[in-house]
Amino acid sequence: MQTIDTLGDLRGKRVLVRSDFNVPLDGETITDDGRIRAALPTLKALIDQGARVIVMAHLGRPKGAPDPKYSLAPVAKRLGELLGTDVTLAADLVGPSAQEVVAGLQDGQVALLENVRFDARETSKVEAERGELADALAALGDAYVSDGFGVVHRKQASVYDIALRLPHAAGALVFKEIDSLRRATENPERPYAVVLGGAKVSDKLGVIANLLDKADILLIGGGMAYTFLAAQGKSVGTSLLEADQVDTVRGYLETAAEKGVEIVLPVDVLAADTFAADSPYEVVSTDAIPDDKMGLDIGPESRKLFAEKIASAKTVVWNGPMGVFEFPAFAEGTKAVARALSESDGFSIVGGGDSAAAVRILGFDESTFSHISTGGGASLEFLEGKVLPGIAVLES
Repeated sequence: MQTIDTLGDLRGKRVLVRSDFNVPLDGETITDDGRIRAALPTLKALIDQGARVIVMAHLGRPKGAPDPKYSLAPVAKRLGELLGTDVTLAADLVGPSAQEVVAGLQDGQVALLENVRFDARETSKVEAERGELADALAALGDAYVSDGFGVVHRKQASVYDIALRLPHAAGALVFKEIDSLRRATENPERPYAVVLGGAKVSDKLGVIANLLDKADILLIGGGMAYTFLAAQGKSVGTSLLEADQVDTVRGYLETAAEKGVEIVLPVDVLAADTFAADSPYEVVSTDAIPDDKMGLDIGPESRKLFAEKIASAKTVVWNGPMGVFEFPAFAEGTKAVARALSESDGFSIVGGGDSAAAVRILGFDESTFSHISTGGGASLEFLEGKVLPGIAVLES
């Protein structure tokens, strides 16, 4: 992949940057600005070079039409605060407002176009429709920089098609993401451990299948662990269970045994009466989960076990919480995994999504991790071995 430096002298050039500003909002208040802060190195580098910076991003899932609820106005305000400069928000994506704002940019100034997903062509499955929008976007700029890692697994107009139309490069964030993930997957220092959590095992079947040929240790927590436990013949009470995946998971357990991959499952859980923050619970062995209770977090012995396995690894990738970390009573498992990664002497990656959110919500120092990804879905697809369209087009 080419870096910004390969684009030549950018002073006075209009540079379109695709960032990922899909941040959580409470009304108009941004509750986690991690993705905005992650974009700053690339934007500052372009500003320092005297480029006229035009940022594209999405927020939420508007249905291909303007929706005030998903306006990037709060993002423009926060981005301006972090950059220490005014960031003008265009009222549209490629219409009169965008054209006027771009035309008014001076060297080193930044503008933000309104939500790219307010235009249905952005996510269209029809190449010609995406191409129309990409043509209109390309007319606003002289070069394109891809810096939204959270969307590089999508073939979308502002991610993929525009790179076919302009000189292009990877921004600092995307370059770091790919470099870190390749270090962790293509030739990892061993032992190589992967910690997987989250609600559904079906979301990670491809990842698990791919990792059985790469990882030395797989640690499985979260809701997906109960399907693994059921595959071992254990009763999981009313815990989250994907019964239609039990046979598939049983096959994975057998394959892991054949390949010498260690699969580590919880040995105890916090078994609660109901799915609620204040639900009564008890610590039980995974051999004895009551029929009328559900596991909402890994237990204290499991936390110790997982921490020991993480400490023994030279490379660790973590994707997915160990329990319902949004409920304080059921956050200790996720906290234990985050702490173990932060204290690890190995190369550690937090794989975006809920894992990255948990690190910040639970108050960990982000600098204690080797890399915190900004893209949960993109990270998963990379771990699964899939081709990411937004990366492939940069390498073409």
